[in-house]
Amino acid sequence: MDRAQRDLARRPQAGLIPSYAMNILGLSFYYHDSAAALVQDGKLVAAAEEERFSRLKHDSGFPQLAIDFCLKMGGITLHDVDYVVFYEKPFVKFERMLLTAMATFPRSAAVFRESMQRWISDKLWIKSMMSDRLGLPTAKFLFADHHMSHAASSFFTSPFEESAILTVDGAGEWSTATYGMGRGNKIEILKELRFPHSLGLLYSAFTAYCGFEINEGEYKLMGMHPYGKPTHVDKIYAILHVAEDGSLWHDMKYFAYHFSRDQTLSEAFGKHFGRPPRDPKNSDKSLDPFYCDMAASIQVVTEQILMKMITHLHKVTGAKNLCLAGGVALNSVANFKLLRDGPFENVYVHPAPGDDGGSVGAAYWAYNHLLDQPRGPALDHAYLGSEYTDAEIRAFLDKNKIAYKHYTNDDEFFEFAAQSLVDGAVCGWYRGRFEWGPRALGARSIIADPRKPEMKEKLNATIKFREAFRPFAPSVLEERANEFFEIPEAEKHYPARFMLYVTPVREEKRAVLPAITHADGSGRLQTVFKDTNPAYHRLIERFGELTGVPVIMNTSFNLKGEPIVEHPSHAFNTFSLSGMDYLFLNNFVIGKEAKKKIAETTFVLRHEGDSVTEMVS
Repeated sequence: MDRAQRDLARRPQAGLIPSYAMNILGLSFYYHDSAAALVQDGKLVAAAEEERFSRLKHDSGFPQLAIDFCLKMGGITLHDVDYVVFYEKPFVKFERMLLTAMATFPRSAAVFRESMQRWISDKLWIKSMMSDRLGLPTAKFLFADHHMSHAASSFFTSPFEESAILTVDGAGEWSTATYGMGRGNKIEILKELRFPHSLGLLYSAFTAYCGFEINEGEYKLMGMHPYGKPTHVDKIYAILHVAEDGSLWHDMKYFAYHFSRDQTLSEAFGKHFGRPPRDPKNSDKSLDPFYCDMAASIQVVTEQILMKMITHLHKVTGAKNLCLAGGVALNSVANFKLLRDGPFENVYVHPAPGDDGGSVGAAYWAYNHLLDQPRGPALDHAYLGSEYTDAEIRAFLDKNKIAYKHYTNDDEFFEFAAQSLVDGAVCGWYRGRFEWGPRALGARSIIADPRKPEMKEKLNATIKFREAFRPFAPSVLEERANEFFEIPEAEKHYPARFMLYVTPVREEKRAVLPAITHADGSGRLQTVFKDTNPAYHRLIERFGELTGVPVIMNTSFNLKGEPIVEHPSHAFNTFSLSGMDYLFLNNFVIGKEAKKKIAETTFVLRHEGDSVTEMVS
């Protein structure tokens, strides 16, 4: 019996498992990407990041709006919740912060002072704060280890009865990576790597070095790497020691993240690689060959270390399945290579492998591992957010006098939408429940024709207002994915459903799909299934019937620096402020002529208790 189980057993009522439907609410907050998730009798019924509702990018605050949403989707109130589970252990994390600051004093004086102010005032008292905010007794609150939350988010939503588990991120409490094994409804952590030595923090260090923001720009670094050559691999290994089991040791004289408030790298880092860190003001404007080579080099090193990790994990466990979690599992380039070249037969990655997904993992850890409840169904889709009915959409459009056409016949709508793409239109696609995790998967997407090479530049420059090198994703019918991408048996690969694999575009198809084919001939594909997203599947199918190419270009429905849209007003604002040609809200079609409304009206949302009220200013 571990410490959490002993703590649970000591509570008078907490050791009793209810005979009625069990509701477990998982929460993650106070770092970045706050989120809430609701597990009912082993099924994940709702999960959402707070930023979608608050409209604050990477919102780290208490996820009250996401909680309200999850309860609404579950048809319950807070008093129906059996346990609220936080995704990490604050006192253990505080221990790490305190001991690290003491070990690096006096260099750590500034960060120590700032951290202590935040921890003493807020972060140490999370249980009492949650109890006060939610009006629930403290006996209903549980705390999972950070990396256990990561492991549980992946294993307990996977289709595997048994699986090896690898979690890799920046840092949790002390752990920065763990090896584990999941069997049935239990997870065993076998080995851990500890702070300050961290593959996730190493990748973030190079994110900062190449001029991007940490916790925001890692995917930009990944997107930039095909434009460079891995010429600095040896220099990277010169500041590391990597063992055969994948564990690593950093020479900390090159880093500052363990003692500095606002610096990741020491002066020695830039001297070692021959240039100072790139100025963030210039990082968005050009593809400097030196920094492209740095991006390519750290990508190679990351892949090599991850391969050592999973090779050792396979040797130790003998498992045929692998579950990945933690922020590093968002590296979709590495994920596919681990599947293709690694020793495991099958790989699963949860659609939100970062800290937001810790809310899901915390809930499942309590339900399955701690309370010994049976496994629920595997998570085969990510559509776990809010949605709006035709009546609600029509009311919004009518109230604000926005011109539209509504198709009552689905076939006619899909014909119009597909033909619009063929004709070169860029369209906003808003339909069904929004996606859980950072990827747009055909519920809140901006879509276009991938056959037109000019579409990449058009979307980056006039729709997304972002760096020109940034790639776009292809959404492809699952049943035809292997015709265009090197992914045999696409239906069995869950990460491809969640856009968590970058695979080679078949050589003969690269000229057919120029807008989504990256510089190295790859594409970050999403396989689309008829049973989980029938409308998006039908759109792509009809586009394929018209063109012979059942693939469309897909990017998230937001502008640079904003969260993905949640309410129809967000969708209309984004449409109006960009160069999109049409907005599809379910079967409602809004054209360019409606954009003049944005000059007259700005739509914002006001939250009043459990309701969302439109305001027109």
